[in-house]
Amino acid sequence: MDESIGHALCEIAKVLRLDRAFLWRTISADTSAGPSDYAIGYPESSHQGLAELASVHFIGSKLEAGEVASFTRLDELTDQADRDVVIKLGLRSATVVPVASTTGAGRSALFFASTAERACSPALVEQFRLMSAVVGQALARIANLKALQRALDDLKSMQESLTEENETGADVRVLRESRIRAGLGGENMCRRREILESPDPRIIGRSSAIRRVLSQLQQVAATDSTVLLLGETGTGKELLATHLHGLSARRVRPMVRVNCAAIPATLMESELFGRERGAFTGALAREIGRFELAHRSTIFLDEIGDLPPDLQVKLLRVLEERQIERLGSPKVIDVDVRIIAATHRNLEQKIGEGGFREDLFYRLNVFPIQVPALRDRTEDIPLLVWHFVDEFSKAFGKQIEAIPRENMLALQRYAWPGNTRELRNVVERAMIVATGTQLTIGLPTVSSPAKRSSARLMDIEKEHIRSVLETTMWRIRGVSGAAERLGLRPTTLESRMAKLGLNRPKL
Repeated sequence: MDESIGHALCEIAKVLRLDRAFLWRTISADTSAGPSDYAIGYPESSHQGLAELASVHFIGSKLEAGEVASFTRLDELTDQADRDVVIKLGLRSATVVPVASTTGAGRSALFFASTAERACSPALVEQFRLMSAVVGQALARIANLKALQRALDDLKSMQESLTEENETGADVRVLRESRIRAGLGGENMCRRREILESPDPRIIGRSSAIRRVLSQLQQVAATDSTVLLLGETGTGKELLATHLHGLSARRVRPMVRVNCAAIPATLMESELFGRERGAFTGALAREIGRFELAHRSTIFLDEIGDLPPDLQVKLLRVLEERQIERLGSPKVIDVDVRIIAATHRNLEQKIGEGGFREDLFYRLNVFPIQVPALRDRTEDIPLLVWHFVDEFSKAFGKQIEAIPRENMLALQRYAWPGNTRELRNVVERAMIVATGTQLTIGLPTVSSPAKRSSARLMDIEKEHIRSVLETTMWRIRGVSGAAERLGLRPTTLESRMAKLGLNRPKL
């Protein structure tokens, strides 16, 4: 992959008559060593001093904000120190495009520089952005493959360890239970096993709710049917879409992602379907759209509920005919694209309000999957907590061995309106201030937006039963038990709990 990226950058440099074109990355080798500079591209002979260009404050601040950094002349750099670095490298102009990271490991960017004063047109910047997206997908796939290999190595090591323990007659289960009673609810071997049982190392969970979702993904993966992921924000819909693409026959090509809420309505049509040169003021070159880029692959339309009404009609045509037209061109282009859409909005309610087309909803709703909220899979919270603890332990160089049992139970009782994303942030805050080997995780103190109540009778019943169970510490039978408070027989309450998917939180 490095060779392919380097060759592509070398060709770009030759065509555009640039003096430098390279991919720069910072990679954290381990928790004790700092970032190491790594560059590939043009010229192939040497990359000495390229890290200095990345250290220029003007460029670094832009990359930190996820923006393109570009200067045509040295006097555009207001900081004398920045100018000194660029002069030392013999350069006079540069354009730096950030590469989006989906793995959270290090920072990456594409650098294009010249020893002459050369302006970079908006059309060329867009081309650089497109290459940046392709490179980002490639790097993410490499990282995922390496993570999978590490997981397989861990599994092999664990199997060998278990074989040795069986031969010596060690009672691993009793040891694990004793550690849990002592407050070490995240015993390493148990945690790794649970993570490795998942078909994707990034999907953490053993609850019936998450297993049901994974089973649905497995069923639909072999087809090209449209999938609609429904669920609250922070539940991991994009991660599940990535997992679905990885299970499909289209996995050999990168999945194309579009956040319908993040792109301005005036640019959305051009982004999705592309444009011809001169289609509108500023369109200086032909640009292919996301659908065309996703040909023979998968396109993920996140926050589809926020798609502007006029574009809903055009998306409907794509779903029906698998054809697009670039902006400014009547030519019809056939596209072979598998569509995965996601939204946290109630599309049926938006249809009633006139904000979403009913015919488009039925086209998208071929295979709907309801992604469970974190409060509906509380038994997964300990696994997720320890997964995040491991992640931040490596990042912060801290060793955590125990989490108090009462603290973990409190985390399971909290409603988590922000779902897994909110839980991760809470663990990160706790890891930042941790000073010992025992971690206490505080619940969010900032008042969250009021949780939207559901109008469905089943949801109202579920929340009422849950609140009563929590007041009785999940005791069903006996005096002042949940069954008595609800005026139900214990067996009737247990049947209702099973139907509604209510399970007592477990460590």
